[in-house]
Amino acid sequence: MFKFSVSRLLCLSGICFSALYFSASAQSSQASSVTPNGLAPTPPMGWNSWNHFGCNIDENIIKEMADAMVSSGMKDAGYEYINIDDCWMDTVRDAQGRLQADPKRFPHGIKWLADYVHSKGLKLGIYSSAGTKTCAGYPASLDHEEIDAKTFASWGVDYLKYDNCYNQGRPLIERYQAMQQALAHCGRPIVFSICEWGLENPWEWAPRLGNLWRTTGDIRDSWESVMSILDQQVGLASYAGPGHWNDPDMLEVGNGGMTTTEYRAHFSLWCILAAPLIAGNDLRHMSPETKEILTNRDMIAVDQDPLGKEGYKLQDDGDEEIWVKEMADGSRVVLFLNRGEHTAFMTTDAHQVGLPDAPQYRLRDLWSHKESHTESLIRGFVPSHGVLVFRVWPVKS
Repeated sequence: MFKFSVSRLLCLSGICFSALYFSASAQSSQASSVTPNGLAPTPPMGWNSWNHFGCNIDENIIKEMADAMVSSGMKDAGYEYINIDDCWMDTVRDAQGRLQADPKRFPHGIKWLADYVHSKGLKLGIYSSAGTKTCAGYPASLDHEEIDAKTFASWGVDYLKYDNCYNQGRPLIERYQAMQQALAHCGRPIVFSICEWGLENPWEWAPRLGNLWRTTGDIRDSWESVMSILDQQVGLASYAGPGHWNDPDMLEVGNGGMTTTEYRAHFSLWCILAAPLIAGNDLRHMSPETKEILTNRDMIAVDQDPLGKEGYKLQDDGDEEIWVKEMADGSRVVLFLNRGEHTAFMTTDAHQVGLPDAPQYRLRDLWSHKESHTESLIRGFVPSHGVLVFRVWPVKS
């Protein structure tokens, strides 16, 4: 695993990306943009192999993840993509110049695997890079965009995560646009996930090309990493909307590096950010707590709200933050975040979070699933490294 992490870091050293000047028109994309392929009207939900397995993947693991997504209830909760990350390829292309699966680890090939995943009512995702190699050093798609897109389509692929390693310092937008055009003409709808690590403000240009774009470097399974990534999302809400989403990277819920309270906060924050919900744990061996977090339908409804508004930070008092998300039915979701080391009592009110005047308001705690009413105040005790999340509706007299 260490050598693959090093290869990702090398691609951040300067040889794998270029300083690119963006014209004013390239910086003007806002939430009104319409993604050309018409896909991902709500943030994609699924699973990806990298965070837990890294390069230690094979077709049996992917099959078993598809099985577990169904048997665990995650499919019923809305998860649909089974995404294979780096290291699935053979070290060389075939005689026709096409990417091919590693014959030992994927002896039946990707089309066979896609057929299996589809038979479960799920969709298959795959990985490549806008460079000469993937981050782990396998063949990638720079200057092979058309043949690779057609190959993915012929296999039945539904989602492409497209990384940024070994890019030869070539202009960034041109490389991602080349794959966007190839996907547009490959004959199959394929969600396009741009993994540029947030280096050159992808939220300003990627909405015209892809369905989601990474806003940061890789997540780690730690509270510090989640908080660092959260801080980098501030100010990006206006760029997201139906069909095009800010992506703060995949979920670490269930991988063991954080407490249940911290994982609950991690998941809640990704939901209020309208982020893609791409699980990264071993779905075959989930604790009851992990399953409860990943299948919390009250929170998933926040993430998947059809209005497509990303939440924003309303208030920041050091260790205590208030985040708000506007919902399609006129309600607001209010998240109290306590980054400190001790329990905190936090409060706001209906007017501060943007709700209209009403005789009273209905509150639903999205983790206890209990309801109450208030004349205006929204408040409660928030555990250390935890959240308290309410959905709030005005009640008409």
